[in-house]
Amino acid sequence: MTSFFSGRRVGCALRLASVILAVSVTFSPCVYATSLSQSAPTAQGSAKQSSESGPSLRIPRQEAFTTAAVDGIVRDAGFSNSTLPVPAAALTLRNLETGQFFRATASAEGVFRLFPLPPGRYELRVEANDYAAFVLPELTLLPDEFVSLEITLVSAAAAEARSRLPRLPELGSPNSAGTQSTLGTYRELHRRLDSDPAYVENVSREVLPPVADVYNAVPDRWALDQPGYRRYPQNGEYIYTNSRWYDPFNRNRWKGDRPIWPKVLGQQTFFNFTASSESLIDGRRVPSPSGVSASRSGSSEFFGKGEQIFFDETLRFSFDLFHGDASFKPVAWRIRITPELSLNDLKVRELGIVSPDVRHGTNRFDDHAGLQEAFVEVKLADLSPNYDFISVRAGIQEFNADFRGFLFVDEEPALRVFGDLKSDRVEYNLAYFHFLEKNTNSGLNTFDRRHQQVILGNVYLQDFFFRGYTAEFIGAWNKDDATIHYDDNGFLVRPAPIGNVIDQNPGAGPIPHGIRVGYFGWLGSGHIGRINITHAFYEAAGEDTFNPIAGKRVTVNGQMAALEVSYDHDWIRYRLSTFYTSGDGNPRDSRARGFDSIVDLPSFAGGIFSFWNREAIRLTGSGVLLTSPGSLIPSLRADKEEGQANFVNPGIFLASAGADFDITPKVKGFANVNFLQFEHTEPLEFLLFQSPIHRAIGFDYGLGAEYRPPLTENIILTGGVSALTPGQAFRDIYTSRTLFSLFGSAKFTF
Repeated sequence: MTSFFSGRRVGCALRLASVILAVSVTFSPCVYATSLSQSAPTAQGSAKQSSESGPSLRIPRQEAFTTAAVDGIVRDAGFSNSTLPVPAAALTLRNLETGQFFRATASAEGVFRLFPLPPGRYELRVEANDYAAFVLPELTLLPDEFVSLEITLVSAAAAEARSRLPRLPELGSPNSAGTQSTLGTYRELHRRLDSDPAYVENVSREVLPPVADVYNAVPDRWALDQPGYRRYPQNGEYIYTNSRWYDPFNRNRWKGDRPIWPKVLGQQTFFNFTASSESLIDGRRVPSPSGVSASRSGSSEFFGKGEQIFFDETLRFSFDLFHGDASFKPVAWRIRITPELSLNDLKVRELGIVSPDVRHGTNRFDDHAGLQEAFVEVKLADLSPNYDFISVRAGIQEFNADFRGFLFVDEEPALRVFGDLKSDRVEYNLAYFHFLEKNTNSGLNTFDRRHQQVILGNVYLQDFFFRGYTAEFIGAWNKDDATIHYDDNGFLVRPAPIGNVIDQNPGAGPIPHGIRVGYFGWLGSGHIGRINITHAFYEAAGEDTFNPIAGKRVTVNGQMAALEVSYDHDWIRYRLSTFYTSGDGNPRDSRARGFDSIVDLPSFAGGIFSFWNREAIRLTGSGVLLTSPGSLIPSLRADKEEGQANFVNPGIFLASAGADFDITPKVKGFANVNFLQFEHTEPLEFLLFQSPIHRAIGFDYGLGAEYRPPLTENIILTGGVSALTPGQAFRDIYTSRTLFSLFGSAKFTF
């Protein structure tokens, strides 16, 4: 999923009003102007004097306002040195002449602003929960005047205590109710210089100060060198650090902090280079056929030794050239290229796993370089002053269709239109993808075109029903044409080698088939009060021209649902979740009732710390996987990335409980346990010629930790252990041996 931009200009405009005569900055193409120290105001209430003699002057061409403004802070009066703010205080200004009311509410920091206001005499009233009201009987505002106040409120408990104290006799009789003063105090911090009646509204050009007294023109605003202040070597935090080419945090030209080539490309064109290295090692035990024909001729067991070890080293380099103005404003154009290199090695203990040819042994080393991103992006238009925009991106690009990766997560060639509306409260995508073939052992792109297209559109709506809750509505169309494809290890993956996939006529071979399926979904993520919630629902409908399990054309009607509810208490987040996909109870009829995704990568129910989600479990005795790596769905595909979606599958029900632990700012822990069972086992019974097969898959549990030594994303060390204790269904299909996975990864990013 792609992040977007938002902007807020109201606060900036109000701050500008309070400092408009204190600092002046002008911009012109390739020129940055800064105010010199001698031109700053020297005293409150007096206008800036130039080096030449003359009266108080206004900034040239600065018009005076006809309205007034009031701002300030509301704080607790409990202690004289306290700066504790009073949030959500209600302020009411009543014009004593016209009776007109103006209202505002203080922020969480106690800050308030009322602007614009007609000049006149006002009564100010301040009220807040658990505090006594404060009334300022009269506040006079002149045209073009800006008044800043500090108001202190007395708590209700303190006010009640004061009211019970006996009145000293020497104070005389108490005031009447109409003249009694209110609790609380105020002080006027400052009034804008324009309130001085001596200022000159329209000044002639002859009496303006010299330009050298006001402005200092700098041709490159990014080349302002900082003065040297470190006279002695020492350790600790500093105001700034001198830039170095190998330091990605301090004004690095190669990390987008300064223009890459200002003399040629201008001062708004930046370059960001990102390099990352990720090393992964995974030791596991999964069900494996024995391979008795070669390695152990005296063995008679059907299941062999399933221990495996996998190592993968990936190097990813991203070159990002973009033209833009600021972090909140979408870039005008962007060019990004990201190649990736994978070196991987798999060591197993049985034959026929690394390759269908047993002569290839039990070890496989592979390397592959893929182009994961290569796109051009252009902003078509700005739609509002709050950075709403519409842009188009063409080329190989990464895309995540939903919050948790349930439907489609991939890097594919695409034409995508995206943007936002209503100050980023509405975000949208419309994209067309044309897939590339994947390298089998690394999952990276190749340069071979695959005959599969996806059209997808989604929209995100913030604060939908509840503040803090974002809803997503999505529609997608998957068109996977009929093709025959063998993966890089020599296994047939399209069509999946199961059921009636092979035409019995001599020389006919596999029967290819096409997928035409649409998806419609409603998803949400956010919080409702203190409760965090994530949910998803998808409906899949369409057809498969020849499903190999059904042995005929089938119509598709499948569903998926997921729900996660979590609660944060101190440094622990407690999670409860459930996941469901429909299954097919009659695998030989013309209706496919199971659900399958396009290319999913779910971060759900334990994520990478779940054995069921992390590891590939092959359905022995067939040419398909019971579950693919990085997927919760038992879809009976030959391969998640190179195979085709299969909607005649058993489906699954999952119930999960877990917790995330913020152990220290640098260390985060994870714990999770899942209960899994099939929805229908008839597809498994048909494929394995075995009946009955029960529904209970078993319990899946995992522990993990993540460590970030420098408290940034530059170094991330992750490790975990997970296991699957078989239930009756798993014992029916495989054995009662516990499956496990032990993994660790180290990622370094520049």
